[in-house]
Amino acid sequence: DAELNKADAKRYNQMKLVKKGPFTMGTDAKLTKDGEDPERRVTLNDFYDVYEASNAEFARFVKATDYRTEAENFKNSFVLETLISEQTLSKITQQVASSPWWLPVDGADWLHPEGPDSNISKRLDHPVLHVSWNDAKAFCEWGGKRLPSEAEWEKASRGGLENRLFPWGNKLMPKGKHMVNIWQGEFPKGNSAEDGFIATCPCSFEPNKLGLYNTVGNVWEWVEDWYSTRHTSDAVQRPKEGKVKVKKGGSYMCHKEFCYRYRCAARSENSPDSSSSNLGFRC
Repeated sequence: DAELNKADAKRYNQMKLVKKGPFTMGTDAKLTKDGEDPERRVTLNDFYDVYEASNAEFARFVKATDYRTEAENFKNSFVLETLISEQTLSKITQQVASSPWWLPVDGADWLHPEGPDSNISKRLDHPVLHVSWNDAKAFCEWGGKRLPSEAEWEKASRGGLENRLFPWGNKLMPKGKHMVNIWQGEFPKGNSAEDGFIATCPCSFEPNKLGLYNTVGNVWEWVEDWYSTRHTSDAVQRPKEGKVKVKKGGSYMCHKEFCYRYRCAARSENSPDSSSSNLGFRC
């Protein structure tokens, strides 16, 4: 409990007010085929946002509810190959054909991010991983909160800036300064970790103007919405059904040549029961 309290204090868990009003959502830049376009003016009511849910916070939830994540029930989850120990690698016989760097690891879950021989003891203030959309939803309901809509997530991420690639502006490294936890080097052969992190990080870079950390890079974040590439100008009229959910923000695995999705407008999708070593959420 002492370690959990210390980790909670380091993350400053108070929620931040995002004031009502319009903002420009999406982009017409055609940087991906994920349905980021068209740019559209969207008006939202007041809402509150907070940082990526941490291992410490998720541990409190599990302790209070005895919740088991879907990765624990499935008894495996996907992990980036370069993060897996040689001992664990020797037992893996499958891979994702289209993404051979993703390996299904038996025993990988939120408590064991890289497999059964790993743990989170020194990562309590890092974002929780291997949580499905369903797991994130359960955590939010327990905490009296909810997942953001895609529009809410994007407005919070932008931090009040209009028509900018990133929460801080258009330059990836203003004045040569690292602002985001992404991949440096050639993906997936090796991450040089010039930004200071080989994988996830806690609240380590400058927050945006709303005081929110890591809204791009670090880990993908689930949002409430079903995924669609057709949009209306009314953010309330979101898809009422679908097969996959939206995730936003990119992760530490993103590289411009491979996954240019560490931008405010960027988006992707996954099935609600999916989990991996670069996927988390915020409330």
